[in-house]
Amino acid sequence: MQRYFCKTDGDVFTLSKDDSYHITKVMRYTIGTTIEIVCNHTLYLAEITSLTPLVVAKKVTSVDSSNNFLNVTIAQSLVKEQKMDYILQKGTELGAKEFIPLITTRSVVKIDKKEERKINRWNLIVKEASEQSKRLEIPLVNKAYNIKELSTLEYDYKILCTVNELSKNIKTVLSNIRESDRILIVVGPEGGFTKEEEECLINNGFISVSLGSRVLRTETASLFVLSIINYILMR
Repeated sequence: MQRYFCKTDGDVFTLSKDDSYHITKVMRYTIGTTIEIVCNHTLYLAEITSLTPLVVAKKVTSVDSSNNFLNVTIAQSLVKEQKMDYILQKGTELGAKEFIPLITTRSVVKIDKKEERKINRWNLIVKEASEQSKRLEIPLVNKAYNIKELSTLEYDYKILCTVNELSKNIKTVLSNIRESDRILIVVGPEGGFTKEEEECLINNGFISVSLGSRVLRTETASLFVLSIINYILMR
């Protein structure tokens, strides 16, 4: 059953323009079709009562649904569009709560004047991934941060993914995490962080962490860590 997010609370839900188009033109649902609606982190079954100008659905019942909530933020250095889309989509499926696009010295992509348009597009990607993966919340894609701004953030665990041989093992660092812990995962660009960038983060409480003997691509690293966190916290 298709799932949609709605901000309209109460017994009647009015879907957005984009979702209304998806329901009528892509899914070709008709009046009387039952869909899933998520509103304020609660799942409802609702019956479509109107298709124009926007789709309207009437609440039938609420549904008990577990929300495997991870309080994990991914700070991902800016990468090419296809890779960024993949990280956002798969990171959402794996439960990330938030994403921070990160401006680094070796980033091959510049955000500049296109930031608002890009972030709007990225928020649409995580919304669609949230519907597909049956989440009860949509992660937030923040504005772009630089290294100095990122270094001031406060989390219970601030994990800097590196290939430094002196880094701590990821298994050791994450072995005692709890569901309530706020975790920040920082991933560099294809060329890695500069020495100055790593020192700035480490001097502000970030833990330099190794992901094992293999060197992972930038689009794989955060997903690898998210998978470990899911495994550790799995109920």
